[in-house]
Amino acid sequence: MTEDQPTQDVLPVLVIGAGPVGLTAALALRSHGLPVTLLEAEPEDRVRPGSRALFVHRESLRLLGRISPGLDETLVSHGVVWPTRRTVYRGREVFARTYPARAATASAAPPFTSLRQVETERHLLAACHRAGVRFQWGAPVRDVRSSAEGVEVHAGDGVWHGQYVIGADGARSTVRRSQDITMRGDRSVAFHVVVDIQEDEDDPMPLERVFTYEHPGLGGRSVMRVPFAGGFQLDVQCKDDDTPEDWADEEAVRRWVPRVVPAKYADRVLWVSKYHFLHLVAERFADHHRRVLLVGEASHLFPPFGARGMNSGIADSVAAAESIAKALAAPDDRVRAIDEFAVLRREAALYNSDAARTALDHLRPKRRITRLRQAAGAALSPVVPSCGEWLERAPYGPRAGAATNTSGRY
Repeated sequence: MTEDQPTQDVLPVLVIGAGPVGLTAALALRSHGLPVTLLEAEPEDRVRPGSRALFVHRESLRLLGRISPGLDETLVSHGVVWPTRRTVYRGREVFARTYPARAATASAAPPFTSLRQVETERHLLAACHRAGVRFQWGAPVRDVRSSAEGVEVHAGDGVWHGQYVIGADGARSTVRRSQDITMRGDRSVAFHVVVDIQEDEDDPMPLERVFTYEHPGLGGRSVMRVPFAGGFQLDVQCKDDDTPEDWADEEAVRRWVPRVVPAKYADRVLWVSKYHFLHLVAERFADHHRRVLLVGEASHLFPPFGARGMNSGIADSVAAAESIAKALAAPDDRVRAIDEFAVLRREAALYNSDAARTALDHLRPKRRITRLRQAAGAALSPVVPSCGEWLERAPYGPRAGAATNTSGRY
């Protein structure tokens, strides 16, 4: 069944938003045997351009394989695992490491798989259909009203009634706003430009992730090249006084791309976007009645360093589903079950926000001493390899263990 019409029946759980996080939430709920109805504002045949979130980390693959057996292997088989990491400082290599190829198995997943978000969503959606998730497309949410007894969702032309709602409707979340939950943090003035480029299959670039500090061909702007299945992404760190017209316009992109990769790729641009650095975390991850749970970008926004956004959202969704399953099984203990989710996932979000801030302080240093340390590290890297390794690690922030799924380093 692919569509569910509004009904006066009280549904156990409604999920709002059919991005990767919402689809994960629906799959996780089905893994607990719960009926799920997912409401999505856009039509089923929507077009989702761009790579967006590229990386599905090992911890996320394990979670997805647990709630939908075989999904982890599907994502790995359709993505790529690049074996080489390189870091360059002002045109000179300061770090390089190549890892031996390893066959992925159910017990030894690769550290990540890299594919465009639209592909990740495609496989998640197929898994949801197989699991029996009910969808209502073209149903933008207007309001969510919660009480101690349940929730009422006004979406599209109808009203749905449920016991719980998982809000996975993104950065401008209507679900979050309907509960008067605010996001706290800050937003940078500077921006990055992200460009997806189709690979030349007859003469491809090396399968490696390369980060360049202060690229000489880009006037000292830092740039990263990251492969994904079928192409690669360029991420350029613009300066405070740069304008989008000079760097984020498609014609401007075609002018600077040949300074970073072979000129042929200027004609293979698939998508151009820009983003500002956001460090925002919701003050609460559940409403006062413990009926509405927030996951993914509805509850936190990070800079993309370390691929923390979607991966943390996947963990949010699995944890939210587990808490709701506990609450439905033991109603007298439901407040504690929901509060446990809200507290632990907010702690993980705060960790990720701080980790991304640490990375940003390294990438856009406000203190002269940081730039001096970077230059000294580059100079010493030929004789002190740990200096090069520090330059390689620092742009992605610190890691954490799988217990909170806050890990994240390219």
